[in-house]
Amino acid sequence: NLSAVSGFVFVGLSDAPEICLLLFVLFLLIYLATMASNITLLTAISTDSHLHSPMYFFLGNLSLLDLLCPTITVPKMLGALLLEHKEISFSGCLFQHFSLIAVVGTEILLLAVMAYDRYVAVCHPLRYPSIMSTKLCAQLALGTWATGFLNSLLHTSLVFTLSFCGPNKIQQYYCDMPPVLALSCSSTHSRELVILVVAGVLGSSACVVTVVSYLYILLEILARKSPGIWHKAFSTCGSHLAVVCLFYGTTICTYVRPSFTYSPHWDRVVSMLYGMLTPLLNPIIYSLRNKEVKCALKRVISQV
Repeated sequence: NLSAVSGFVFVGLSDAPEICLLLFVLFLLIYLATMASNITLLTAISTDSHLHSPMYFFLGNLSLLDLLCPTITVPKMLGALLLEHKEISFSGCLFQHFSLIAVVGTEILLLAVMAYDRYVAVCHPLRYPSIMSTKLCAQLALGTWATGFLNSLLHTSLVFTLSFCGPNKIQQYYCDMPPVLALSCSSTHSRELVILVVAGVLGSSACVVTVVSYLYILLEILARKSPGIWHKAFSTCGSHLAVVCLFYGTTICTYVRPSFTYSPHWDRVVSMLYGMLTPLLNPIIYSLRNKEVKCALKRVISQV
């Protein structure tokens, strides 16, 4: 008597109407603030000639990812809170899952590329324009996006070719990998192993590039021993380092673990961090720590 599941139902964040309305207003304000801050930063980077450099080119890509990440999940969640429309079709869930994994994977790789960019800026300042050429920057950006989408294609094909014939309630407000895997009536161990290996290789490679880049930066700072070098290095790398710690911390807590450790309530809280707060905080962190971005944002706001 098993039948294929044609759609899924999201388990709401709260069933109390008054709480749902409060959450709707809160998440709507966060979403609008995220959109406004990232669009403003993208506008500043594209229109201000002072920001036409590799660092800000990659920052523009990061802002674009921060626009896409909440847009994939938050509108559906807002609809579930306000209209109690919690259903999503199988194909809609597949598309949402694919898009989210693609964005998250691309952002992990992009942060590694940005760490390499900071390494070249600090350790090889005279050769920086020749090393980080326009062609190389375009190739690195294209490579991160392509790898992120190919990685997501593999993950999505492994998850959504499983059999779903029993419960269809997803213990999350979007189609995330752990709660979807938990609903499958097929054996998921081999596919989970492949997913963990592939994600582990890509994630650890990006992490190694980031850590090694900052180790070289630290060694360069210690070797120079010039006055003010610590302040200059921190102003150059501090924003990126804060974003890396924020993103890696929340992503690792959510994805780098087997499904039997899945906790619905804890995962909802963590997913809120990287799905909503991280995209909101990224442009704020870069704006507060960077004088050039501050000036460009002031010019954009004054023009508006």
